[in-house]
Formats: sequence, structure tokens, C-alpha cells
Amino acid sequence: MEQIKTDVLVIGAGSGGLSVAAGAAQMGANVVLLEGHKMGGDCLNFGCVPSKALLASGKAAHGQTKAGVFGVADQAPQVDYAAAKAHVKDVIAQIEPMDSQERFEGFGVRVIREFGHFVSPRVVQAGDHQITARRVVIATGSRPFVPPIPGLDDVPYLTNETLFDLTETPEHLLIIGGGPIGMEMAQAHVRLGIKVTVIEGAKALGRDDPEMAAIVLDRLRSEGVEIAEDAMAKSVSEADGVITVETLDGRSFAGSHLLVAVGRKANTAQLNLKAAEIETHKTGITVDAAMKTTNRRVYAIGDVAGGAQFTHVAGYQAGVIIRSMLFGLPAKARTDHIPYATYTDPELAQIGLTEAQARAQYGDKLTVTRFESHHNDRLIAERNAYGLIKAMVVKGRPVGVSIAGPNAGELINLWALVMATKLKMSAVAGMVSPYPTVGEINKRVAGAYFSPQLFDNPRVKQVVGFVQRWLP
Repeated sequence: MEQIKTDVLVIGAGSGGLSVAAGAAQMGANVVLLEGHKMGGDCLNFGCVPSKALLASGKAAHGQTKAGVFGVADQAPQVDYAAAKAHVKDVIAQIEPMDSQERFEGFGVRVIREFGHFVSPRVVQAGDHQITARRVVIATGSRPFVPPIPGLDDVPYLTNETLFDLTETPEHLLIIGGGPIGMEMAQAHVRLGIKVTVIEGAKALGRDDPEMAAIVLDRLRSEGVEIAEDAMAKSVSEADGVITVETLDGRSFAGSHLLVAVGRKANTAQLNLKAAEIETHKTGITVDAAMKTTNRRVYAIGDVAGGAQFTHVAGYQAGVIIRSMLFGLPAKARTDHIPYATYTDPELAQIGLTEAQARAQYGDKLTVTRFESHHNDRLIAERNAYGLIKAMVVKGRPVGVSIAGPNAGELINLWALVMATKLKMSAVAGMVSPYPTVGEINKRVAGAYFSPQLFDNPRVKQVVGFVQRWLP
């Protein structure tokens, strides 16, 4: 058994773990990184990257069916599903070197390709190595949660970890789960010519503002996605190659393939956290605002910490703990400035509070200002003027922004800056956007906030009238 001593031990080479390892090593710390599966974690191999690549294939196919309005003949796309999956693999391969073992070894990180588990509060074993570290970072991510639906274990089903290896074209894809993963994959597949049914136990895109979610769901339904809501799966069975999902309310859905996309589960089972005196809760490892666990020498970041499960959140938390670990400075993670996006077409993006949350918290102090995307000239020119932006504002500062429409995931970037730096709506209104751009939507919603104060204000009109009468 090799005995290793190090400054920082990182368990897990996903987004958060890689960010910590690279930052700490390049700033002079001795770093050991453990990874028992694939470098790059879920995001690169099974999540963000492959899903966006498949969505791009679907977008290309869909574009061929909607070209007539631009003076280009519509045509039925000739889809090769296996080739679309080859495109996905190629995209992963192009990004893979950035997360490779060789690159991180170049930073001075010692990479050990083994799973790690605690044998004491300060010692982790990984294969034939025992590592004693001054600080340990758990960044093991999450895996698909598979619900205990009767019959599911006897049926061949897919998760996001196996979907992208499928090369045979599904005739009819059933998706249990109407969250972001389920809806993104529903649209990607329906645009590739595959029949899709989404089975959701509550409301599809249920964590989002209902008004914004409806904009997205209406588009998906218009493209042919069947979305069954309030359809809690009761049982799953297979006969003669046909998979059937029965729901509690008596409905039945049959298809050729089944994707289970009902959520994620933190990867803690192999860690032997009890030996490290680390407590957990229902959704992951218990951490404080500094991302420290109940073992003060151990941090947990990303999905395994049980908070918002996004790659960019893990990266942000990595920056927070590097400040603490390497420089001994106080640092706490915030959540109010974290955006997220669902990459359907139209996209759905959110930062801060939704309208309902803001009304509950602020009541009459809240102003909700809106701008509809069909007034944006760039989107009109591209025949894609569809969507809405809402800003929830209190005393001139946004406390939340919801966007449904083209490029929502890009548009939310500005609001992430505004809310991270606590800027006011006046800063956005004062911004000059090039014309014509989709980004003008952000400036226009800020303008809509000030319009009543300027154009519906009798005192402003009195002042203007007085100045015009007396100005030479």
C-alpha cells in the first residue's frame, strides 16, 4: 500500500473537482485527484455536452422543414440516427482533451484512476494507495435516480448515461419525467423524426414559472411531443418488444424504448462517509455556507452537496473553496445570483426569484415588468419572434428574471452579472445595445420598468411643459 501525503485531495474529476485541482495546483498546492470512471464526469460524457450536441442535430433537421418562409424550399430531412449519435461522440472527443488526465498531470496534479473511500477522518484509500490530506474535496457528482416503479427492473430502460450509446432508431420513445432532461431529449428526438411521449407525475417543467413553462410546452406540443401531465407511473411492463407504462389514473402508454429522467441522486454510497464523520441529508452531503462538511477538513461541492445540480454551480463553488483552502480567507457560497437554463427551443432561463416567489416574499413592494419577444426586430427578421421576458424588481433592483424564448440561455448572462454585482435596473436601461440584436430584449424590459415613471407621470409632464414655455 503506497502512503501519500498531500495538501489537497480531490475525489471526483467532474466539473467541480477539475476546477479545484487545476486552480490549487497552479497556485502551488500539492494536489492528488481521484477518478474511478471517466475524466470530465457526467457533464462531458453523459449530460450537458452530449445533450446539446443531440439538440443541435434536431435543430438542423427541424430547420429543413421550416425553410420555405425564407424563400428556400422546405424538405423532409433524411435523418440517420446513428450518424447523429456519431456527431455526439465527435463533439465529446473534441472537448475531452480539456478534461484529460494528461492535461491535469501537466498542471502538476497526481491523477489516480481509482474510486476513493474514507478509512478515517483524514485518510482516503483508493486502490493500492492511502492518501492523507490536509484538505479533502468531495466532488463525486450524481447519477440518474431510478424510481422504484413495479416492473421497471424487468424492462430494458435508458438513462442519460446510456441514451447516447443508443444507435438504433427508436420507433416510439417513452420518457418518464418532464423536467429539463426529459423535455430536452423529447424535442431532440421528435425533431429527428421519432414519436415521443413524455409521462410526468405532476407538471412538466414544474419548477419554472408556469407562464414561461407554458411558452415552451406549447411549442413542443406543436412539434408533435405528447406530454401527459399528472400521470404518475404505476407500473412498467414489456411484451413482444413493446414497453407499456401504466399510470395511477388508469392511462396507458406504449412505446418501443423507455427513457427514465426523473432526477438525480448524489454519489455517496462508495465514500464510507461514516468513517470520516461526515453527515448527509436526503439529497446529499450536509455542508455549511462555506461548503464545509461536518468534518471541518472536508469540503463537498457540486451535485453531491445536494443543492442546485448544474455544472456552473460546481465551478462556482470550486472558486469559493479555493479561497478558503489555499489562502485561509473567509468565503461563503451564494445562491441568489445563480442562473440556470433549459435548452429546448425556445429556451427557458431563470435567475433569482420567479414571479410567484417574489410576490410571496415582497408583496406590494414588487414591480413585475415584461417585454414580449415578438417586438424584437432581430427575431422578426429571423422569423423566430416568440417568447417573453419578465423582471421582478424591488426598489429599482432585480430580484429575479425569467426568460422564455430564443437565446434565453445567452440573455440571462447579463442578468447574472447585474444580480451578482447588485446593479440597478438603471444600469441596464443605460446600456447601449447594437441594433438589431436579440440582446436588446434585456434593455427593452429595463425600459419598460421606467416607462410608467416617465410617460405616465403628471409631474414629469408639468416639468416638461414649464421648461418648454420658458426655454429660450
